[in-house]
Amino acid sequence: MTPLEWSDGILPYAPLSTLKPLSDGIWWVDGPVIKMSYGPVSLPFPTRMAIIRLRSGGLWIWSPTAPTPELFAEIDALGHVEHLVSPNRFHYAAIPAWKKRYPRATAWASPGVRERARSQNIDVPFDADLDDNAPSSWADDIDQLVFRGSRFMEEVVFFHKASSTLILADLVMALERERVRPHLRWLLALGGTLWPGHTPSEVRVTSWGRRPRARACYQQMMAWRPRRALFAHGRLYLDDAAAQLERAFAWMR
Repeated sequence: MTPLEWSDGILPYAPLSTLKPLSDGIWWVDGPVIKMSYGPVSLPFPTRMAIIRLRSGGLWIWSPTAPTPELFAEIDALGHVEHLVSPNRFHYAAIPAWKKRYPRATAWASPGVRERARSQNIDVPFDADLDDNAPSSWADDIDQLVFRGSRFMEEVVFFHKASSTLILADLVMALERERVRPHLRWLLALGGTLWPGHTPSEVRVTSWGRRPRARACYQQMMAWRPRRALFAHGRLYLDDAAAQLERAFAWMR
């Protein structure tokens, strides 16, 4: 896909399905545009995954996007895949294809994702479940917590220690206006998903009465002192991430 090709009203972050280095031992891949249903409305979003090389030499793959043969070849050149991670109940659909390619990798389930996949009649071969404690296989490299408070979803948040990168799926979205067709901008703005980045409205609204719980998670997350932030949807925070995140999460004050 060339940089000038639009997909369902979104200009993707081309080149797609190829590794892009963020820092030593961490890469991201921009994937194809997907559509998510919000009641009677279906909205398009760009997708993104992350890859971390662990101290063991194995690869940790977060929110894998739809694969291509070329992407698999690039991943194979990096190392052996040990983990396939679903960060929340909406990020799982490509895991079966990745598990088929890497059957020895552990597929990790986020809170609620098993039920969500069953409701969509998608068979996902999860092997284990994520919680607030990083498994020993990646605890030296990555911190994590379950971000609680919203009735809409709970998300497992990750922090790559070596690069000081916070990794969020849907807790912050930051779609640039110029990458969205005008007829979609008002809907995405209403949902709180446009640049400079916000927590989507469905997460904020469903946190009413539970904000102290969400605030405690936010404070723990910010105690990691992130310098960068990588999101599944939209522009990354490549500098001054702490200030940007403080603004994006101002709703819980």
